[in-house]
Amino acid sequence: MSEPRDKRPRVFSVEQANAALPLVRAIATDLAELAREVLERKERLAHLLNGRERERSDPYRSELAEVEAELERDNDRLHEYVQELRDLGVEPKNVLEGLLDFPSVVDGRQVYLCWKLGEPEVLYWHEMDAGFLGRQPLIAGSVGGNGGLLL
Repeated sequence: MSEPRDKRPRVFSVEQANAALPLVRAIATDLAELAREVLERKERLAHLLNGRERERSDPYRSELAEVEAELERDNDRLHEYVQELRDLGVEPKNVLEGLLDFPSVVDGRQVYLCWKLGEPEVLYWHEMDAGFLGRQPLIAGSVGGNGGLLL
């Protein structure tokens, strides 16, 4: 019988988060691109189906069913990308923008290191309940206590 897996979230230092970025960036890029594509296709499909009765005689019935099946497969791929990030210990916050959080601990309290697609490295942090709007730059003393987070 196998040992139960440790369910505690991974905790990242700034250095560990930045070291993970090449893989995280690749997954986040694929995730954001596919999410935008799926959203656009869902909107187009909804527009095509608006007010349309699904009848057996509809000449586009099988084509629409294939489009829906393809969207479902891509939706499954989106969930797989999200799970890949979670398996790495990273928390996706906004897949369209590529916004991700890395759990961290500073001065004995839990915070998030915050990164967004397009940023060269992890440069921000925020309190657990603050979100993107509450993010602050990673500079000496930015978290308080004995020096806080340092770059």
